[in-house]
Amino acid sequence: MNSHGLLKMSELAERSGVSAGTIKHYLREGLLGEGEGVVRTSRNMAYYPPAYVERITLIKRLQEDRFMPLKVIKGMLDEDPDRALALVELEDRIIERALEKRETVRISAAEIRRRYDLPQNVLDRLAEIHVLTPNGRGYDADDVAIIEAMVRFRAGGYDEALGFTVYDTLRYREALQPLVEEEIRTMLGRFAGEVDPERAADIIASGTEPLRELLGAMHSKLLLAELRRQAGER
Repeated sequence: MNSHGLLKMSELAERSGVSAGTIKHYLREGLLGEGEGVVRTSRNMAYYPPAYVERITLIKRLQEDRFMPLKVIKGMLDEDPDRALALVELEDRIIERALEKRETVRISAAEIRRRYDLPQNVLDRLAEIHVLTPNGRGYDADDVAIIEAMVRFRAGGYDEALGFTVYDTLRYREALQPLVEEEIRTMLGRFAGEVDPERAADIIASGTEPLRELLGAMHSKLLLAELRRQAGER
């Protein structure tokens, strides 16, 4: 660091945890602005503002943790860097809260087998296609809800004899995936920079059950409407 608090490239790389080569790429792509605050002392030597450390770290997180392309990241930073940081903080807190809840309530595989009349091969298949995500400590609350639903489906006649298999669950997952992605974009867009991350996490958590009820009710209405439509076509 020089007397004005500026950083050499090696210091910038050390503090941000990002290689000098990557930082130079960010500079070429304009991700660190137009060079404001950079002091060049020779063709091969320059000093950089300490504020670059936080921005470089943010870029790397968006790139690696959120899988955002650099073009998208540049657009976010050019538009409102503070909002981009708020978005990351909000996502981190939501994920942290979700993981806390998920890990505090797990049911062992042995207990699942004891409670539910669901063949082991069905549980295995659901895990193989990532509908269930058990770990060494067992199944989380969402896994248990899916297992309970599968048991009720089978009890109601949705079984292999009629062609119903665990792979039917993929249809729902594939249909829900784009909806969930849009939902996340909408929520984060409304919350980031406007609502404290802790408060935003509380709001999202409180909406989990009502959202399940809403989706269930809307699915029921659409199912009945489609049956009536098809009956009318015959």
